[in-house]
Amino acid sequence: MPEDFRTQVESLRPYLLRYAGLQLRNAEAAEDAVQEALLAALAGQAGFAGRSNLRTWLTGILKHKIVDAIRKSGREVRAPGAEEEGAEFDALFDERGHWAQPPGAWEHPEGALEQKQFLAALEACLRALPERTARAFMMREHLGLETGEICKELGITATHCWVMLYRARMALRLCLQENWFAK
Repeated sequence: MPEDFRTQVESLRPYLLRYAGLQLRNAEAAEDAVQEALLAALAGQAGFAGRSNLRTWLTGILKHKIVDAIRKSGREVRAPGAEEEGAEFDALFDERGHWAQPPGAWEHPEGALEQKQFLAALEACLRALPERTARAFMMREHLGLETGEICKELGITATHCWVMLYRARMALRLCLQENWFAK
């Protein structure tokens, strides 16, 4: 195996760990998923024809490992007394479901996306979400899974999934409003 390929793959490890960490919200599970993805990439080097960017190819492998990890964690028994997610977000809305205090308008969100500081603020906001809410959001927005697939993996109804995705988007918007756009 050429050392150059192995070195390039290893150099992308920090990016892959961050990506997996955001998806799985568990450092050990992220480490396991990245290890499995790196092993699969090194074993399947012949499958990489260079038609895509190495980072893109590795991220594709990692996405499959993340879905496997999510499936595995979905089969694990939850601790009794686990709190109902989303209660803290209910305070953002009044009894009619409207914003208690609407967020202000964003000036130029397209330009902000390109800035590293914005991505750091987004990651912090994602970490602040309840685990299952963040997982549903990441499965939809980063892994590109459909509602049915998310419901199957998380063991929830479609309606619950939509509520979780809505709350995630609203909480992220509020968090970014306060921690990024208000600066």
